[in-house]
Amino acid sequence: MILKISNLNKLIILIVFFVLSFLIILYIPPIPQWESYHDFADARPWLEIPNFANVTSNVGFFAVGCLGLVKIFQSSYFDNSLDRVPYIVFFVSIIFVGFGSSYYHWTPSNASLFWDRLPMTTAFMSFFAAVISDRINRNIAIYILLPILIIAGLYSLIYWQQTEANGLGDLRFYGIVQFFPLIAIPLIIWLYRSYRYTLTPPISWAFMWYACAKLLEHFDGEVFNLLGRFVSGHTLKHFAAAVATFYILKMVTLSKSRRETYKYL
Repeated sequence: MILKISNLNKLIILIVFFVLSFLIILYIPPIPQWESYHDFADARPWLEIPNFANVTSNVGFFAVGCLGLVKIFQSSYFDNSLDRVPYIVFFVSIIFVGFGSSYYHWTPSNASLFWDRLPMTTAFMSFFAAVISDRINRNIAIYILLPILIIAGLYSLIYWQQTEANGLGDLRFYGIVQFFPLIAIPLIIWLYRSYRYTLTPPISWAFMWYACAKLLEHFDGEVFNLLGRFVSGHTLKHFAAAVATFYILKMVTLSKSRRETYKYL
């Protein structure tokens, strides 16, 4: 069932949702980065590479990011050259997720974690802007929201680092950068049904794989023990997250005829 909601009311719903989310974050006490976060189940070195599995398992991000850049520069995928801008930022960010995560896992610390999270925030924000561009308004999303969202993501990390340096870390704003789009994007997809690229099935698969990645991250040690200490949950998390980004690539590269088929799913 498709509800008839005016564009003004749709916008009001999104604004109210954002304001409520922000107020909830402000109400929650500061959230420091717990030191045990850096204690991974599989810390085995190999070939003189510390934390070998967690370092090298980022290869999936390099592969998807590079393939994504190659694909999106094929003009047949986009109706307007502006449409590819947030995806360029997204796939460049995914490549740097590979670099940042590898660097972090080489020497896990709050300082190196900054460089792991920086490209991730840029990826979250650029895909969020891509959905807004496709579903709501291209010019506002590309020219205004994309830079604002990226700056907001960067600020959330700088703020976290400054609060850690002051002895009371605060991850609340980084949390909203990471998790707000995960809730807002389904809401936007439900409210705005017209689109060219942001097909619901591939996005749903991407979200499911990302949820799987977060579960594997949370149960790092349990997965490691369950699999006979062969591979850890965090290592598998990297592969699951890379699969999630692959579904975004799959979404973009679907032919126009297949987009028409997916519109009614």
